[in-house]
Amino acid sequence: MSEPDFDEALITAAFQLAADAGWQRFTIADAARAAHLPLAQARVRFPSKHALLRQFGRKLDQAALAAASGEGSTRDQLFELLMSRFDAMKPHREGVHALLRHLPFDPATTLQLSCATRRSMRWMLNAAGQSTSGLRGALRIRGLVAIWLWTLRTFERDETEDLSATMAALDTALERAQRLTNWLPGHRAQKAEPDESAQAEPDESAVPDAAEPPAGTRA
Repeated sequence: MSEPDFDEALITAAFQLAADAGWQRFTIADAARAAHLPLAQARVRFPSKHALLRQFGRKLDQAALAAASGEGSTRDQLFELLMSRFDAMKPHREGVHALLRHLPFDPATTLQLSCATRRSMRWMLNAAGQSTSGLRGALRIRGLVAIWLWTLRTFERDETEDLSATMAALDTALERAQRLTNWLPGHRAQKAEPDESAQAEPDESAVPDAAEPPAGTRA
């Protein structure tokens, strides 16, 4: 069995055990046995649940980057990239729910996932052609992390087969963030000519770098 197939089998078994019994109630050895995988190889590939979550995050990023078209506005590309990550999560949805319910009781895992999410959102922005260097880059990452986490709340309760509620929430979050762009530090408002001010529209390629999730929106 190839390493990618081994990893996929063990990750699938781990999230199924999490869905059945809770994230804290299984071990990597339990997942290996459930998937009929050699324990010795499981020990090497996944020495801990943290290692499993790191590989799972890479799997989501790979799915998003492989599906990226590189076409359309920045907003369109980010929508495509983030929805590809949610689509890759969907087969493990119940296990992911169990993990999210466990996080308030596990600061170490929460911190790990927070750092991993920042790395992933950096990749998503770079894939959409956006710089993540400097202060402005840090704001972009922070904003996209906020959008991801806000949309994740909808994904948690989205029972639709096509994730339509998640898509609507992500679209709304990106739209709100785009509208807020000119209010953030580091942006300079452009002075419109008097006869054009009424027609000024937000730049369609603006990066959603809002520091907080949009408020008052519903999927």
